[in-house]
This record gives sequence, C-alpha cells and structure tokens, in this order.
Amino acid sequence: MAEGDVRQRLAAILAADVAGYSRLMGDDEPATIATLTAYRAVFRTHIEANGGRVVDMAGDSVLAVFDRATGAVKTAVDTQAELGVLNAVLQDHHQMHFRIGVNLGDIREAEDGTVYGDGVNVAARLEGLASPGGVMLSESAHLQVRRDPALTFVDAGEHEVKNITEPVRAFRIVAEGEVAPPPARRRYAYIAAVAFAILAIGGGTWWLTREAPPEPMVTAAGEPTDDPALAAPTGPAIAVLPFDDLSEEAGQEFFADGLTEDIITGLSRFNNLRVIARNSTFQYKGQAVDVREVGEALGVRYVLEGSVRRSGDSLRVTAQLLDARDGTLLWAENYARDLTTADIFAIQDSIMERIVGVLADDFGVISRAGLAEAEAGHTDNLAAYDCVLRSYGYVDRVSPAEHLAVRACLEEAVALDPTYAEAWGSLALMHQDEYLFGFNPRPDAGDPLARAIAASRKAIEADAASQIGHQLMATAHYFAGDLEQFRVAAERALSLNPNNSNSLATLGFFTVNAGDWDRGIALMDKAVALNPNHPKWCHIPYTARHYRDANYDAALLSAKRFNQPGFYWHHVWLAMIYAQLGRLDEARASIAELNSLYPGYADVAHADIELWLKDEAMVLAMLDGLKKAGLFDELEAPTN
Repeated sequence: MAEGDVRQRLAAILAADVAGYSRLMGDDEPATIATLTAYRAVFRTHIEANGGRVVDMAGDSVLAVFDRATGAVKTAVDTQAELGVLNAVLQDHHQMHFRIGVNLGDIREAEDGTVYGDGVNVAARLEGLASPGGVMLSESAHLQVRRDPALTFVDAGEHEVKNITEPVRAFRIVAEGEVAPPPARRRYAYIAAVAFAILAIGGGTWWLTREAPPEPMVTAAGEPTDDPALAAPTGPAIAVLPFDDLSEEAGQEFFADGLTEDIITGLSRFNNLRVIARNSTFQYKGQAVDVREVGEALGVRYVLEGSVRRSGDSLRVTAQLLDARDGTLLWAENYARDLTTADIFAIQDSIMERIVGVLADDFGVISRAGLAEAEAGHTDNLAAYDCVLRSYGYVDRVSPAEHLAVRACLEEAVALDPTYAEAWGSLALMHQDEYLFGFNPRPDAGDPLARAIAASRKAIEADAASQIGHQLMATAHYFAGDLEQFRVAAERALSLNPNNSNSLATLGFFTVNAGDWDRGIALMDKAVALNPNHPKWCHIPYTARHYRDANYDAALLSAKRFNQPGFYWHHVWLAMIYAQLGRLDEARASIAELNSLYPGYADVAHADIELWLKDEAMVLAMLDGLKKAGLFDELEAPTN
C-alpha cells in the first residue's frame, strides 16, 4: 500500500483484556506488571503460531488480526488453557484472568498496521460479554469453526451492544472439563402434539431430553468419517480470481481486492457451494490465466473473474462466470456506479450483493446450470446433489407429477447422505406441499406437516446454520398458526445469509401473508433485485398488495406475471381480479379452469385462503372477489 492508504478487508479479530485489572494493580503493582508481561508473551506466541499479527498491547489489552477465524479461535482457546496452568500456581488474589472476544468481520487497515471499523468494535464488545478466563465468539466466527470436534459451544443469544446498530449474536466456548448446559427449549402446543405423534411411530422418548446426535459424515467413497476435512462436498466448487484493477489513477487496487474478498465471503455463506480460499486464488493476481488450467489446479468447476475501472467520479465493474472444464461463458454483467452519490464502500457492498445473489442462490446461475445438466444427462439415477438441484426447479413448475418425482428423488438423496442438510430441507418442502395442496398423499406415513417439521429438524441437526432448515421450520410454524415463532425462525433464517434470494422471497411472501405488508414487500424487493431469475410466484405478494389497495389493473398485471396456469392459485387470483374489474366472462372462464384443476374448491375456498393468509381483512376481500366471479353460485342455488 502507498503511504496513507487504508485497505478494507475481511479478517478475524481477537480482542482481550484483564478482568479486575485495576484491583490487581491496586493490590500489588509490581507483581501485576510482571504477570501481565509474562502473559502477553503467551498471547504473542500463540498469535504468531496461528498466523496472526499483534496490532496492539496497550494497557491490559491485546488486539490481534488473523486471515482465518480458525487461527483466531485456536489462539484464544490455547492461550486460555496455558494461562489457566500458569494461574494455578499463583495465589487466588494474584491470578490474572483474561476475557477474549473473537469476531469475523470487515476491518480497515492503515499503512502503519492500525485497524479499526465495526469488525474490531464487535470483537471488543464480545470480549466484554465473556467471563474471566472465557472466550466469546460472534456468529460469523462461530460459523467457521462450529464443526470442530474439539470445541463445544453454547448459544449465548443476542445482545444490544454499544455503538453497534444491530444486535450481536454470541456463542460461548465451553472450557475443557466444563459440562455444557443443555440447550434452551421452548414448548409449543402444536409442536408437542407432533412430537408425540412421531414418538408413537418411532417408539422412543430419548430426544425429548437431549439433542439427537448427527448422522456420521461420509467420504466421497461413501465411507464414514469423523473428520470434517474428509467429508464429501455437497455442491460444486468455485474459485474467485482477484479482480483486475484497470483504473486510470494509481492507488485504486484496494477496491478490486476488497471486492474480490467480499465476494469470496459472500459466496461462502451458501452451503451448496465450496468456495476456494483467497490464499489459493490470490496467487493468480495480475496474471493472464487459462481458466481450464485454474480449474484443474484448484479442482473447481466454476471460475469467477472480473475487473474494476475507476475514472474520476465513475466506476465500472465487470464480472463473468466461466465453466472451468471448457472455458464456456455462463454469465456476464457490468455494473456502473456514480461515486458522487454514495460512499465507495457502500457501493462495494451493493455490487458484491448483486454478484453473489445472481450466482449462488437456489435460483442462481450456478444452480440453473447444474439443473439443466442433471435433467439432460441422467434423470433416472440422480445423485444427492442433483436431487437438490431438481427441487429448485420444482418451484417454477409446481404440479402433482413434478412433486412426486422430486419427493422420491430427495428421499433417495437423504438415504445416500443422511448428513446432507440441503436435501433434508428440500424434502421438508415436499412434505409441506403434500400438506398444503394434497399432492400425492400418503396417509399411512402420518401427518405430512409433522413430516415437514421432522425433516427440517434433520436439516438443522445436520447443520445448525442450515438456512433452508430454519426457513422450513419458520413456514411450519406459520401453517401451525404460531406467527410469533414464525417471525423468530424467519429472522434467524434471514440472518444466516441475507443475500439468498430464495429465503428472502419465501419469507417475504409469508411475511406479507401474515399481515406485515411493508416488511414482506421490502424482503421481496431485495430478492427480485438480487436475482433477475427469480421464480414466478414472487409476483404474488405484489398482486396481493395491489388487490388490497383496490388497484385491480396493477393486480392483474402482476397476476399475469405469476403465470403458472397448471397451478390452481393462478386461476384463483385471475378470477378475483377479473370480477373486481367487472370482466365477468373472463372471471367465469378462470373459475372453470380452477374447478378443472381443483374440483370442489368452492367447498374449501374459505379454509384454504385462511390457511395461506392471516390478514382477516384481506381474506374477506378475496372471498368477495370469488363470490363476484361466481365460485359459490352452485352452493347458494336453491334446491328443489
């Protein structure tokens, strides 16, 4: 960096201080200083051994940065263990206990090595939440190390902390020899009923008192393993090459590097992708490369590359995704921004979100490319990952036939890999749609909503950070009528990856239906903005809002964009809107199509609409539209 430059990057930050330092100094200043000097040396040894850099050791504090959260956490744990041994030989009133906080977040790093920013502030606040001798992690750091078999964690919940706008979720590392408390549980009447139904089938009660152990991981050869490093991947690998800086002015490289690192971090939040670490991809910085050679060297299926050009007050970023097997261009986009209208780091975040969303979410370029290949190549014998891809395609062509095929495929997928969280989450969706639409019912298998809940639990057990698992748990609460727990689970799912347009769209849809119109539409707006390939049902909340506002022309336009004529709700919306517009011939034609897809819908219309929408005024408005369309004419006709 040139002198005076500030570089923004992702880093793991370790912050520590001494509990009761003032008391120690007051009791025996010389002894305290000697102990502090010795203990700082312990910190320095472990920081350097784990690839970190000491930033500051002012007063009684320690501040260090690492490229990886694993290094920061190992330093924290090993340091506390060694300091515990050293404290054991001191008298109680001379023992020195550090509190340590670890966060993975953005920092700004000056040329002289000073670091600052929210990433540092959160680490400092976590340190304050830690107990003497303890280690507290942020959620972002916890996600990176949660599978370490040597570590045990306790979810310490969310905390409002000084100078940080959003609540900070914290996880405490359980010290060696300490017994971890059981996880907190809430009791819900509906979930309890489902639990006892499952118990009656399964004949056991053990899981009411403790968490079920995860199924063993398997290697690529199908052999069981306890080592996460050997576990078979569940999705394709992608390498993000350093974006080229083509700016006219010198000193703009920080933006290209920062954008590259942000994209790597953003993509890594998607469980259906394996993202190559920056240490491997930054070796190609400034080089003209053949993506096929990169693919072979790094073992990746996809390569993302791009460039940044800054000229005066204008910025242009180009990005393209290539198939590393043959160099085929799969997607490309340009992003032009005016630097006079926003902070450059806000622009960086905005571009990162667009690139990550359009590539990686369930309806993104990578999923669709894999789906097309899976369906074209070997649909009769799909592997576990291909089954999940097929479930992504299902949402655009909802039908009983597609549901039957995808459900069977996913049941085979979880049998092939019982630890595949995404497959369990997608299977939960299939069970839920069996409950909602009556698709391919299996009465002998029990309540389909109970099966949906059980599958979503399996997803969360396989991976506590499974976004689809929490998402399906949220929708299960919704249909069970527990809107409070729906909102809790929905916000938890969104927090795990706020750039996944699938989760944004799904939870935005149900948030609208729950009556929180502004919040739901805002979520859907972001989902649509992040991914132009959003599914057609994303237009339903806009249709509903226009209908609620009696803007029926706009509602009709949105309903036609929904455009899934094989799905009965397509005709429900058209019938209501045409009737409100006074276009009764078209309304009756829609009713005829509805009755052909769902015979006897008039008998269940009220209950069906209440199942989906919890806004009472909206339910009445929709029933009014269906009545005007003639749905209930036969029910109301006098009998002789």
